[in-house]
Amino acid sequence: MKIFLIVLFLLTLSVQAKDYTKNANTVIFIDKVSKAYGFKKAYLEALFSDVKIQKRPLAFFRPRKKIKRTPEQIARLKKLYPKYGAWDRYARLKVNPSRVEQGVRFIQRYRKTFDEVEKRFGVPKEYITAIIGIETVYGGHVGKYPVFDTLTTLAFEKNRRNRFFKKQLQKFIHLAYTQKFDPKDVYGSYAGAIGLGQFMPSNYEAYGVDFNGDGRITLQKAEDAIASIANYFKKNGWRRGEPVATRVSYKGLRFKGYRTGYKKSYTREQLTGITPKDGKWGYHGKVRLIKLNKKAYDELWYGTKNFFVITRYNHSAYYAMAVHQLATKIREKLNHEN
Repeated sequence: MKIFLIVLFLLTLSVQAKDYTKNANTVIFIDKVSKAYGFKKAYLEALFSDVKIQKRPLAFFRPRKKIKRTPEQIARLKKLYPKYGAWDRYARLKVNPSRVEQGVRFIQRYRKTFDEVEKRFGVPKEYITAIIGIETVYGGHVGKYPVFDTLTTLAFEKNRRNRFFKKQLQKFIHLAYTQKFDPKDVYGSYAGAIGLGQFMPSNYEAYGVDFNGDGRITLQKAEDAIASIANYFKKNGWRRGEPVATRVSYKGLRFKGYRTGYKKSYTREQLTGITPKDGKWGYHGKVRLIKLNKKAYDELWYGTKNFFVITRYNHSAYYAMAVHQLATKIREKLNHEN
């Protein structure tokens, strides 16, 4: 019992509370938000008078410093992160049998919602599910950080993204009012992302959907999260019924023929020596060349417009490919079980 109390005391000491109403930048911010939304200053001052500084999230956004490493440290890093195999390592974490199995069960649990959402927005259920699976393991890891305290810390403590987090904090305060929740009672990621799909407050406001009809957009609830992700895809240009990606062949083991990545698009006629492994693949729009760095060789894919849409959710070709491959495996397992 004595040890438990000591540990509890030390944990309490490690969380530093701060009165941000004494911070000049916060005073300006409070005045701005009060005028923008008509909030009473007393309400905002009460929110900011007792904020627990979130040191760990802050560490992620501190200004980057150039690190000088010893030859031994460099050798160790090369061993941990060899030149080849980045995709193998990434896929093991994001696209594995457990994540596939959980995704199938998640769809089965919310089958009616998925059917209605797919009909309304045109986004296949397996892609929505894959996003939720990768972001929060189907709602199992939505985040442990108090969103208001986290965003306040990141907005006013020196870091490389102060301006961005001030905007997110303002949006979050407004959301708490419009969606009728206590801003001090919401937990999320180290960056202030919320719910099963990990929406930042600005995206919550722009794409959030009240799909269960309870009068509030609650992204911690599966029905609203599912519809909101579909709405995000649709508003960013998702094309109903079109494919996402297909693997292609090329000569050799390592690909260097053309610029790869989601930002550069080509007509298929521009890409000589590259052909889809699926001979029936009939997509003729512009494509991106997506290279997956594997241990033994580079795997090359065509990414369509819908692949690019997934990168709007997270600006990473590996992320979008993980979503595609997880979605494909979930769909295959669903079809096998039906």
